[in-house]
Amino acid sequence: MAELVYRPVIGIAKTAFKVWDLKIDCRGSENIPRSGGAVLVSNHISYLDFIFNGLAALPQKRLVRFMAKDSVFRHRISGPLMRGMKHIPVDRGQGEKAYAHALDALRSGEVIGLFPEATISQSFTLKSFKSGAARLAQEAGVPLVPMAVWGTQRLWTKGQPRNFKRSHLPVTVRVGEAVEAPRDQYAGAITRRLRERVQELLEAAQRAYPGRPKGPEDSWWLPAHLGGTAPTAEQLRTVQA
Repeated sequence: MAELVYRPVIGIAKTAFKVWDLKIDCRGSENIPRSGGAVLVSNHISYLDFIFNGLAALPQKRLVRFMAKDSVFRHRISGPLMRGMKHIPVDRGQGEKAYAHALDALRSGEVIGLFPEATISQSFTLKSFKSGAARLAQEAGVPLVPMAVWGTQRLWTKGQPRNFKRSHLPVTVRVGEAVEAPRDQYAGAITRRLRERVQELLEAAQRAYPGRPKGPEDSWWLPAHLGGTAPTAEQLRTVQA
């Protein structure tokens, strides 16, 4: 079936990245299967993460169908695009419908992308993972492919203004080897193993990242344990309590 929306959107994204002069360092794309279903799993630090996750799959000639909250599909601009790219809306009150949709897509050989943290991490550290990715992979009989992105929070994240100017910012993407999801294993154990792998990839992306804060006022995007001023997970829980 022709991709009348997805491929033009990819072209627009690539053009925007050139205009912004982003320095994208993506490694490990060969770990994404060239055929058959797979579940791509990534950390979540920016509203743009799915774009960079999707770009990582292009060398393998794969288009990723992302699971995203249904409000994005109701927006007058993003809604038609998300539907045209065949992404999957998630109504948190009726999650079983999105789960069934994703399962059908996987069984038909599609690549599904999701963020098991469910929401953006404002501490820029890895939050706990929900088990949906592991359960989907188990039921569909497909592999889980761990990924990590870093630097995307400097473009557009929760609580910060968008930075869509020509900023020359670096963005690092790392894709790891597949994590198998045998049906006879507990989904929680697979989820823990998957989270550990994403954490390893995130740390590798951070080590490889060439950007550093220009001063204290520019350290908001760096987590506290790396010397930045981003709030810790504990601080965020206190504020939200």
